[in-house]
Amino acid sequence: MKKAVFLDRDGTINEEMGYINHASRFIIFDFVPEAIKILNECGFLVLIVTNQSGVARGYFSEELLISLHNNLIAKVEKNQAKIEKIYYCPHHPNEGIKKYKLDCNCRKPKPGMIEMARDEYNIDLGDSYIIGDRYKDVQFGQNMGLHTIMVLTGYGLGEYSYQNKDWPTQPEYICNNLLDAANLIKSIQSKY
Repeated sequence: MKKAVFLDRDGTINEEMGYINHASRFIIFDFVPEAIKILNECGFLVLIVTNQSGVARGYFSEELLISLHNNLIAKVEKNQAKIEKIYYCPHHPNEGIKKYKLDCNCRKPKPGMIEMARDEYNIDLGDSYIIGDRYKDVQFGQNMGLHTIMVLTGYGLGEYSYQNKDWPTQPEYICNNLLDAANLIKSIQSKY
């Protein structure tokens, strides 16, 4: 079985700017290629799992979303790193364009995207991680038996500072950003 690191996108990989409805608003953090390369070197598949309900709501097209993702993959590959696949949920349960307006199983924190990845890549979830800037990413990972890392980029600092006392469970680890999280995982892996 393979091990993976599942990454949230907005606020973890790129600046949190609400709905990314134009290429100029998709600002990838400088440390992302290095972080992904570290994870690759540790033997992890890197997979992105992201809710993108802006498609359902008509704020941007699925074609734009795919174009942004292709640009992200290309930027990472220029640094000899690899994103194995990007899973995204374009749906919203209550709002938007008819073909995307549905209560699906892929919208986080529901398990659909991780289940698809697990089945497609034969992933050992117990030896895998999720990294995100929202508590819902932590819940998503905990529901699937993943190790959880919350980063303080995006919404992370605010959510952790003001809401964590109300959370029923806590993330396993807190890191400043994705690069710190990758180095933490590298440190943990070196102990085995």
